[in-house]
Amino acid sequence: MPTEDDIKNALKAVKYPGFSRDIISFGLVKEISTNNGAVTVSMELTGTPEAAQQIKAESERILKGLPGVSAAFVQIKQKAGGPASGQSPWSSQNKVPGIRRIVAVASGKGGVGKSTCSVNLACALTYLGHRVGLLDCDIYGPSIPLMMGVHERPTISPDEKLVPPSNYGVKLMSMGFLLEDDQPVIWRGPMIQKTIQQFVTAVDWGELDFLLVDLPPGTGDAQLSLCQIVPLDGGVIVTTPQEASLGVVRKGIAMFEKVNVPILGIVENMSYFTTPNGERVEIFGHGGGRNEAARKDIPFLGEVPIFTEIREGGDAGHPVVVSSPNKPSGQAFIHIAEALKQRFS
Repeated sequence: MPTEDDIKNALKAVKYPGFSRDIISFGLVKEISTNNGAVTVSMELTGTPEAAQQIKAESERILKGLPGVSAAFVQIKQKAGGPASGQSPWSSQNKVPGIRRIVAVASGKGGVGKSTCSVNLACALTYLGHRVGLLDCDIYGPSIPLMMGVHERPTISPDEKLVPPSNYGVKLMSMGFLLEDDQPVIWRGPMIQKTIQQFVTAVDWGELDFLLVDLPPGTGDAQLSLCQIVPLDGGVIVTTPQEASLGVVRKGIAMFEKVNVPILGIVENMSYFTTPNGERVEIFGHGGGRNEAARKDIPFLGEVPIFTEIREGGDAGHPVVVSSPNKPSGQAFIHIAEALKQRFS
């Protein structure tokens, strides 16, 4: 008979109707039991009867295909006040109109190049032909305006929404657009939550294939607020190879798991440095991100070596994917963007 983990892994193939997320990541499965070849799964959701029937049929089909399972029974309890068809199975959350996928880019600690990866990943997805937005949720230390070379303020649309500025084909929103130079933000949690909610719902994003969300490091108010406001399609974890970084990355992974956000993969930044004479120097070690992905059974999206032009592009507001898409530095991010796309295919 399959174990409970085997059953949960199998049910990850069942998507909630109208969403790219599965029923396990949405937290719909409440109880699993096995007895003499029979598997019984209890679920609870607030969706429509049509969605419940579709989930039940698909789940039973997958469970019956597991080795050692002779019968499968899926029991669904529907809670009152469910959302209309096409809305999130989390009753407090709705999909943002016009945005197909929302992906958070996170790290357990600062200094790993998360914002650099966010900027270049957004430009790489645009390079691959997608409509992309980038939301800077680092309220205290916004860096996206500098890295994307945009310092203008958002305008207001006729329906009183913020119109995000754009550059290199990427629509942008950041607290940095609303502040004077060097002006600090001294806010408590509720203010952060309100601001993030406005950045998601009160901005005229238009039609997007991807909205990337650059989170601040750690597992605090900004991350939890985002997960409570909008149903994320997944999270990407950025790390450097050394154990000091990987230790806190595990906390970031646990945070996403706790709020039922699927982890799309790990990116290892600053993997190694190649000297002018061709010698490879592993300044922070190497392979830690790939090994951690294997240990946690999470996809490894790719590695980014240390290139001077990546840092120079960020400081100049001209991301390396835009300036050098055919060089190894730009190609590193394009390969990661392609791997991320595959997670939604």
